[in-house]
Amino acid sequence: MRYFVDAAVQTSGQGTESAPFKTISEAAAVAVAGDEVIVADGIYREYVDPVNAGTEKAQITYRAKNRLKAVITGAEPVTDWEEVEPGVYKAAIDNSLFGDYNPFRTLVSGDWFDAQCTAHTGDVFLNGKSMYEVTDYEGVAHPKENLSSWDKDFTLYTWYTPAEQEEGTTVIYANFGDKDPKKETIEISCRQNCFYPSKEGVGYITLDGFTVCQAATKWAPPTAYQDGMVGPHWSKGWVIENCEIFESKCSGISLGKYLQPENDNKWLKWKYKDGTQTERDCICQAQLEGWTKEKIGSHIIRNNEIHHCGQTGIVGHLGGVFSVIENNHIHHINNKQNLAGAEIGGIKMHAAIDVIIKNNHFHHCTRGLWLDWQAQGTRVTGNLFHDNTLPYEYLLVKENIINLGIGEDIFIEVSHGPTLVDNNIFLSDRAIKLPTQGVAFVHNLFAGSLTAVGRGVDNGAKTIKSPRYTPYHLRHRTEIAGFMTILHGDMRFYNNVFVQGKIREKFKEICKGFEHDEWDDGNLIAGTLTYSDYMTSEEWEKEFEGYCGYGSAPSDRYYMPLPVWTGGNVFFNGAKPSAKEKDFHVDTEHEVKIELIEDENGWRIESDLFEYLPKDCKMIDTETLGMAFEPEQRFEAPDCSDIVFDTDIKGKKREGGICAGPFA
Repeated sequence: MRYFVDAAVQTSGQGTESAPFKTISEAAAVAVAGDEVIVADGIYREYVDPVNAGTEKAQITYRAKNRLKAVITGAEPVTDWEEVEPGVYKAAIDNSLFGDYNPFRTLVSGDWFDAQCTAHTGDVFLNGKSMYEVTDYEGVAHPKENLSSWDKDFTLYTWYTPAEQEEGTTVIYANFGDKDPKKETIEISCRQNCFYPSKEGVGYITLDGFTVCQAATKWAPPTAYQDGMVGPHWSKGWVIENCEIFESKCSGISLGKYLQPENDNKWLKWKYKDGTQTERDCICQAQLEGWTKEKIGSHIIRNNEIHHCGQTGIVGHLGGVFSVIENNHIHHINNKQNLAGAEIGGIKMHAAIDVIIKNNHFHHCTRGLWLDWQAQGTRVTGNLFHDNTLPYEYLLVKENIINLGIGEDIFIEVSHGPTLVDNNIFLSDRAIKLPTQGVAFVHNLFAGSLTAVGRGVDNGAKTIKSPRYTPYHLRHRTEIAGFMTILHGDMRFYNNVFVQGKIREKFKEICKGFEHDEWDDGNLIAGTLTYSDYMTSEEWEKEFEGYCGYGSAPSDRYYMPLPVWTGGNVFFNGAKPSAKEKDFHVDTEHEVKIELIEDENGWRIESDLFEYLPKDCKMIDTETLGMAFEPEQRFEAPDCSDIVFDTDIKGKKREGGICAGPFA
């Protein structure tokens, strides 16, 4: 069955092509497995709550007739602005516009949110772009440039809503600068979600070709119900493709956790149990309540542009397992810096079990990709990362660095692996943050440093040791196999190219003092040198020679860092190998240049690197990499088959003399 929707019709029909529905919600109430909903161009100011699920063999498909021309928005226009003094306008909105959820009376809050940042879930939009909330009328009447924002020029466009309101209304004050609100498009976010089932288990839905924007989503930590403008809400088999998704207050797409009423933001609400423990509780509860490969995950997120969201482009905990995230353009996430905390990034995903993240473009995010807890069977391949570390010089001031605001291309945290990172390009000042173990890096190009090696795994107690024990799982399953803290090491570096980028002087100043910090080492030198003190596999195995188990002399052998394997890596421009590097090249003769260029044809790299690369690398495969220590799982495909790294980032076969790096 095909249903048709057209916002332009005067009267809603029966959903036929000649008599279409006026709203997508009407179609969502009746569409069943195998049906297709075709949506005409137009603006759809509604919350679409799909009622029925499709099946694995018969998706329910919602498709824009013309790509990106059907817009689902969480915002409503506001035209009745009264000028109260030059440049300052006031609107009094009847609360009936909001229904049961008034985002201008709802604060952003939750576990791991920086409570020093006061923000409502609502926003005011000037010509589709969110303005900056301030905490008093003075901030509207006399706005000041905010130098922590990555878009400082726009920070002078401000709005404020008082705590005390006129009965039945929500009052908003705004400064539109040199813009006249009568001539511009001014909107406010009114709805929490745009296309998102209110109930769990509504699986096998395809959303194709829509523009989705401007929802008043809530903060989405791993210990809470995680919502987004779009998402499957704890189900299986969604496809979200060919969409543009932007201006969510918090998260654009959620592949996240369902509501656990007694354990929802419990750390914030009941402060006696640490957030790390409540997260472990969440995971175990989910396993008891049906978190399995058969019921949850296996989503496809592809060919989307996701940008200008406040917390994450894509967020997920538990619900994104076995998914593929590919060919997306993810950029300008958390640039306003009005939200801060430990749940921010282009993608922030916990429990990325067997998740494939490939051929995406991440840039201008305060952190590109953050894989936190339970990255197991995860593969990050063929992606381009750049400008994810404080790209503008005015940001390089210590006072402006709040919480985790320095950023890097990828942050892999307290996971046991196996996590596979191959054929990627990392061009930010800081490439990878690694308070973790069980990762293999193969055929990547690094222009930035590896940071936080050997630290960042405790829970932040003042004087008491507070290790974070995180789960690992049965191979290619969700069932928990055990818990363990991070020993560090268990790393592989094969056939990578490290090119030392120019280190900005102000960046050096920011990183001073990190040498003894628990969470960051401040390293800015590219290369594997931060693993110089780690044992080789031969040295590690000697620690167990003559050991006969119980009754042997006390030893640290079970709690010392695990070994590191290397081979085929190449170092340019002062990038430094580890002290125990094997089968490597250091080129001190040539100064390699790498330039990323954007033009009308897209993005490209110009470099003379390829003139100087030796062609003597060995072919790497699953057998070479072995298994991640704690889960005892190989670096293999989700179907248990071997991976051979015989294809480069552009799909070209590696034949004959093999070069290091992502290009054959």
